[in-house]
Amino acid sequence: MSRMKPTRSLMLVVCPMLVLGFLFYSSGRLKLRTWGQKSQSEVDSLFSAGRYLASVYDKQGFLHKLDGKLPVELMYKYGNLSRGACKPDFAAAKMTSIYPKFVKPAPMFLDLNFRRLSKISNYLPPFGFKTQENIIESLLIVTKSYGLGPELDSLSCKKCIIIGNGGILFNKSLGSRIDEYDVVVRLNEAPVRGFEKDVGSKTTMRITYPEGAIQNPELYEKSSLFVLSAFKPLDFKWLRHVILKEKLRGTEGFWKSVARYVPREPSDMRILNPYFIQEAAFKFIGLPHNNGLMGKGNIPTLGTVAITMALHNCDEVAVAGFGYDMNTPHAPLHYYEKVRMSAIKESWTHNISKEKEFLRKLVKAGVIEDLTNGIADQQPNKQ
Repeated sequence: MSRMKPTRSLMLVVCPMLVLGFLFYSSGRLKLRTWGQKSQSEVDSLFSAGRYLASVYDKQGFLHKLDGKLPVELMYKYGNLSRGACKPDFAAAKMTSIYPKFVKPAPMFLDLNFRRLSKISNYLPPFGFKTQENIIESLLIVTKSYGLGPELDSLSCKKCIIIGNGGILFNKSLGSRIDEYDVVVRLNEAPVRGFEKDVGSKTTMRITYPEGAIQNPELYEKSSLFVLSAFKPLDFKWLRHVILKEKLRGTEGFWKSVARYVPREPSDMRILNPYFIQEAAFKFIGLPHNNGLMGKGNIPTLGTVAITMALHNCDEVAVAGFGYDMNTPHAPLHYYEKVRMSAIKESWTHNISKEKEFLRKLVKAGVIEDLTNGIADQQPNKQ
């Protein structure tokens, strides 16, 4: 009996401890299970949100389902305007409705405060101005002008049109309609003289790079802004030659011959903000980033760059002369020459197929108006 007493005493101590331990363990399991269930619920919610966003927006951030209908808030804002009246901020509002990441403020041209533009300061040309700060500043000091001009800059609402060079413009008789726009943008060497019936006679600016510039001084309009879109550092040196009327020493580094003289005063020359090349390439079209360097298939065409510029700086945006119909090889490639569509070759720098996808989104959603209906009607070409 004396030996049983310690054992009984021990059991009396151990049993309650085991019971308490079991209860504690059980309660712990219950808490862990409850926490785990809650965490999984949150995770499922996040995944559901991701699937929802993926079902609503594409990988570039554009709405999957696009139509030309105005959102309710835009109907209220623009519905009472008289027909033909300029709609303030219309293009930006429509763009934001299908691409929520769009932010309008982005200066059209570089000015002497260009170093403040952080989005392009760390990129080399063509996506920024890194390593070219000094020559750009020296050019801007000479040009002294950085806007469209007093009359256009003072407009509270601007309608802009980008004229592409496509053969689809030929024989459309859109000239008078094109001339009604406040800002008419032309690209590279596309001529006006002799084609006024189809392309109009008004030119607000001509955006080009050295190899694309008109080489015959007599073919320039009497008055328009000459705007450089720089794709390489050498392009800025070329502009300095043009502005200062210096002798061009050699053309090494250019892929074809370049203009040696441009009949414009320095005050009529501008440098296009390279952000539009960057945004069009990486955000809108989804071209390869390539560490921010020019590479295979990651440079947007100048037409798409000009449209991107207009979305940021114009209230309404239209285009004409865009769209290559590869199914009609005998159709004219450009409105001003007899070269046929079959002459177009796969480009090393551009991805025409992806660009078409982007431009069709803008047309389908009513962000831009296509006067020649060459964008929405064309299906992308596989490259």
